[in-house]
Amino acid sequence: MNIFPAIDLYGGKCVRLFKGDYNEMTVYSDHPEEIAQKFLESGAEHIHIVDLEGAKTGETPNIETVKKIIASTSLKAEIGGGVRSEKVIETYLNAGAERVILGTAAVSDRAFLESAVKNFGKAVAVGVDIKDGFVAVKGWTEKSEYKYEDFCREMEALGVSTLICTDISKDGAMKGTNLGLYKKLSESVKMNIIASGGVSSLEDVKNLLKYNLYGAIIGKAYYTGAISISDAVALCKEKNL
Repeated sequence: MNIFPAIDLYGGKCVRLFKGDYNEMTVYSDHPEEIAQKFLESGAEHIHIVDLEGAKTGETPNIETVKKIIASTSLKAEIGGGVRSEKVIETYLNAGAERVILGTAAVSDRAFLESAVKNFGKAVAVGVDIKDGFVAVKGWTEKSEYKYEDFCREMEALGVSTLICTDISKDGAMKGTNLGLYKKLSESVKMNIIASGGVSSLEDVKNLLKYNLYGAIIGKAYYTGAISISDAVALCKEKNL
């Protein structure tokens, strides 16, 4: 399992939201590229980036910051937040991102999703943000009619190779991750699954390792000092031996 330390961007700064609430925002750094450098020094090989403004607008308002982050480290970057056109996918891939995550658009615009998977293959991932058992959209502000299990199976059938699955109720709450969710997903689809939301202790990382997931995203737990990225990476490498 790979560790994906997270950087959420708003106004060029590194921030975190509580349960996806834009009114509950904490600024952790004015220089996100410096945070990314610390991730690299801790042994991480990947980074998960979200443009929180892009999630609302469908544009790439933090693209210059994204370029800085990618250029300043050798981390393999995945990025999401309002990706609703192939132009935006190309912009991020041209900036050096390894993978671009579709969220709302994967739910609301199936033709776009199919075209993106056809044209960009494994460079396209889908973010499955789960609220009360349903897939949430528009920056987590609305619930769709899709039950998450059905949606994930559809994504597999369409050829999507990677899912980033977030239990919104756990995100930023520092109360542990939803192990039952990831156990169920690992048994029901044969895809690269990245766990997100509530990974708040090394015990969580250890438990997730049981399900042969592709990765786990660590966000707030890093910023509050609850998890050391180097310890989490070491735990995963130990398991891989």
